[in-house]
Amino acid sequence: MNKGFDYLFKLLVIGDDGVGKSCFINRSCKDTYTEGFISSLGVDFLIKMVELDGLCFKVQIWDMPARACFRNIRIPYWQSNGVFIFFDLTDRGSYEDSKKWRQEVERYARDNVVAVLVGAKLDLVELNSSLRAVDYNEAKDYAESLGIEYIECSSKYEIDVEKCIQNMVLKIYSNSLEEETTFVPIKQIKPKKETCIIN
Repeated sequence: MNKGFDYLFKLLVIGDDGVGKSCFINRSCKDTYTEGFISSLGVDFLIKMVELDGLCFKVQIWDMPARACFRNIRIPYWQSNGVFIFFDLTDRGSYEDSKKWRQEVERYARDNVVAVLVGAKLDLVELNSSLRAVDYNEAKDYAESLGIEYIECSSKYEIDVEKCIQNMVLKIYSNSLEEETTFVPIKQIKPKKETCIIN
């Protein structure tokens, strides 16, 4: 039976609330952008089909909630092929917190997971350089020290969003060839719709 794709990859998008995770996923999968911040409630995903080098990749892109009350439901979703660690280029605190998110990747993710550090809201710092809170070379050097890629993007103006996805997919595929392993479809976890109650 022709399932319509050659490989199924699962990607996680993690980082603090408000750094642009949902905007990135919506731009990538639905080519839409919405101003304003809406906190993710529970864990959900969208599907994107990627065609590269004559192959068709079905990509599940999962939006990981940041709030501490979702910590227990986050753990089952870590068994992904790739992780985007997001921070806001205009928010120094979110960059520092990305290092904590990296620690969660090391703790929970599979050993061969592909990680990419992403500086979001590039459009804001290109319009006004004084808003940049994290120097490009600083973030790049930090990523290189971890052996991962660093990229900056804008979901609003669709700058390097596709590049993020394509680079990730190619890296995962390349690693699978080097390891001489065959990726099989990941068992899909039904998203839980839960609410974080703040007193």
